[in-house]
Amino acid sequence: MDIQELKMLIEENDVRTIDLKYCGLLGQWYHITMPIKRLDHILKYGVCLDNNQQIPTIGNEELVLIPDIDTASIDETQDVPILTILCSIHDGKSCIGAKGDPRSIAVRAREYLVATGIADEICWIPEMKFYIFDEANFYNSKFSSAYQFTSTENKYCLPEGYDDGIATSNQDINGRNINTPFDSNFVIRQEIVDNLENNKVEIRYHNHEEGLTGQQRIMPELMPLVKAADSVLLIKDIARQLASEYGASVTFMPKPIYNEPGNGLHFHVQLRQNGENLFYEKGRYADLSHIALYFIGGILHHGRSLAAFTNPSTNSYKRLLQDSNEPVKLFYGFANREAAVSVPKDAYTPEEKRIEIKIGDASSNPYLAMSAILMAGLDGIKNQIHPNELGYGPYEDDIRSWPKAMQDALKAMPTSLEEALVALKQDFQYLLAGDVFSKEFINIWIEQKMSEVDAINHRPHPYEMSLYYNL
Repeated sequence: MDIQELKMLIEENDVRTIDLKYCGLLGQWYHITMPIKRLDHILKYGVCLDNNQQIPTIGNEELVLIPDIDTASIDETQDVPILTILCSIHDGKSCIGAKGDPRSIAVRAREYLVATGIADEICWIPEMKFYIFDEANFYNSKFSSAYQFTSTENKYCLPEGYDDGIATSNQDINGRNINTPFDSNFVIRQEIVDNLENNKVEIRYHNHEEGLTGQQRIMPELMPLVKAADSVLLIKDIARQLASEYGASVTFMPKPIYNEPGNGLHFHVQLRQNGENLFYEKGRYADLSHIALYFIGGILHHGRSLAAFTNPSTNSYKRLLQDSNEPVKLFYGFANREAAVSVPKDAYTPEEKRIEIKIGDASSNPYLAMSAILMAGLDGIKNQIHPNELGYGPYEDDIRSWPKAMQDALKAMPTSLEEALVALKQDFQYLLAGDVFSKEFINIWIEQKMSEVDAINHRPHPYEMSLYYNL
């Protein structure tokens, strides 16, 4: 979009307000709102971020919001037309992306990819899962702590006073692809998808997921790196806003409910050069090229340190349990649900061939998670890290049926956030290539996330009362 197209969009929609959004360290949007008359000034000079607490300042940077007009759109969730533009954050002195800005890190990762000569584009599908609850109540204080979720879909957690006289609530069934009226949030999900399509995020399909308590899945089309990360935050934002209009609540937490399916954020990836898919080579295992295998090798080899960015919450590791169907072992295989990296069986053409990285979740900052994955994959290609030679597969069978000694021999994902952060301390050099990440930023990330580990570890857990109160 050029300036003339932008101004035409403003005129056609009678826009009076600009909303500038930027991503904080932890992966949340923040915004600054201004009258439309300031548009030319904003596009020329940006907007200074004084005393900003959401983005770490590294060195002597002066942080300035720089709008990316290619992301301009009309926010349809508001009562009046508002022009939303996503921003990167630059150092006002050097006029380059700030070292602490997640979106600028993703831009540098994409530029580094091109500079290597390996490929000129990386395409992604961020496959997102989330829950829509009728009610979500939680609180924490020194003297009390509790949470409660309700859903009209599940007889075990109906809202108080709800009368299921029409028998649309269920129990003890797998919720994947259930039809309406049992899929009670279909209208909300469809409205979310319509809004995304209007914002130029094309969707392949959407469906009710396994979790009977309102779990959803949205599957976009392939798109470039920065747009894909933008789209993750857009999906979150639109889902929350539209659900709230229906009096519902949305969460992307990896494991909000004990002993119920968790929410993953699967990243489908392929590399391209001059429009050609570099991951496809007919006749090899799963029709994967050598480049694809080396990319997989890099991801699996660095998988434990990657977890600090792809699974950066204490809650992440309540999803990645050893006795679950989740990808807790670092191996790859064709259409294997338990594999950390799977090759989707529906991706069989030269255009569609891709890998699916299944370890991640949406507590991650998408710019950081996707950039780290790319850097690990490129390290695998540069150093020809072949997964087969290092025992990372391929495996297509159910590894849970293996003898315990064989299972234990497989390299595993961390079992806690603290373990992932220790792995990152020991294995981060691959992230520094091309100045994509900086050592200072990685240290800030580790410090921030360790503060979350401490916050959880220092507090009594409600279930501890059941276990120990009367001992």
